[in-house]
Amino acid sequence: MEFLIEGITSIDAITWVKYLVMWAIGGVLIWLAIKKEMEPALLLPMGFGCILVNIPLSNVVNLPDGTAGIIDWMFEIGIEASEAMPILLFIGIGAMIDFGPLLTNPKLFILGGAAQFGIFLTILLAVLCGFDINDAASIGIIGAADGPTSILVAMKLKSNYVGPIMVVAYSYMALVPIIQPMVIKCTTTKNERAIKMHYSPKQVSKMTRILFPIIVTVIAGLIAPSSLALIGFLMFGNLIRECGVLGSMTDTASNNLANLITLLLGITIASQLRAESFLSLGTLMIIGLGLLAFVFDTVAGIMVAKLMNVFSKEKINPMIGAAGISAFPMAARTVQKMAIKENPSNHLLMHAIGANVSGQIASAVVGGLILGLL
Repeated sequence: MEFLIEGITSIDAITWVKYLVMWAIGGVLIWLAIKKEMEPALLLPMGFGCILVNIPLSNVVNLPDGTAGIIDWMFEIGIEASEAMPILLFIGIGAMIDFGPLLTNPKLFILGGAAQFGIFLTILLAVLCGFDINDAASIGIIGAADGPTSILVAMKLKSNYVGPIMVVAYSYMALVPIIQPMVIKCTTTKNERAIKMHYSPKQVSKMTRILFPIIVTVIAGLIAPSSLALIGFLMFGNLIRECGVLGSMTDTASNNLANLITLLLGITIASQLRAESFLSLGTLMIIGLGLLAFVFDTVAGIMVAKLMNVFSKEKINPMIGAAGISAFPMAARTVQKMAIKENPSNHLLMHAIGANVSGQIASAVVGGLILGLL
């Protein structure tokens, strides 16, 4: 007890202020999760973990004998050494995704690819801000709004800012319903947002649904071998869903597995939220650059949708382009809500989901391309 009292009283005032700031950040994340219901399965454990690792002499970080505490151990084993957590999460995501809307309207692939342009612009800006190319590439991936891909790229490139990148990537994923509507309204007219799109569901054969994840895996592997861990597990999860003989496994992967890994991932990320490393000018710059990446990707998707309208007889609602980011299914839901406000009879959800799932594939491929290049 005397050792603990001496240790706590020896902490200087500046360090205490840093702890208090991190407790406040943790509290805000918990508030957003509970009060605003923004990705509670992720932000709640992140917020609680942020407080947990910033309690003086906390044994979840380091044990008295110098070995890693439970949260540091989970980070070292589940993320740093193997990237197992973010990769396994992709099985659950794949099991959730219905690629039917995309397969009935393949041109939505263009929007998923277009919504990744902001990644490369942000990489350039980050380099101009003084970050080295590995850190800049890791920051740029934030724009895809794909947490697992952001983690994998930052870890593989040995970024010096893994913690802030993880937190910013997942935070912006949760803030999609707040950020995207503002960007969409600034880049589209009221008439464009009211464009009505009819959805005529076409029967996609079971054979097509089964072959799709296999073909995508092969093509992605040939184009960007470094993306195979993400694309392969995403498509494996989808194959479990579409094969039709693994119903219980589909339910387990899309619910129990995805929820469990999300919870563990959230609290594990907190190991990188320690005051001494998180509170820095670099973190503030990453928050700003991450927001720019997110905005650039959204704008790119919208502008390409407008460009497609120039050459298309059937007009596309430009808001669909904003759903091309990887934040599934938040981006698609956001577009649907905005469409209903502009025109109560306009249901864009299935079109938006088609663009959204293409963004899932595109973000993983772009992540693999960047890893391959660097």
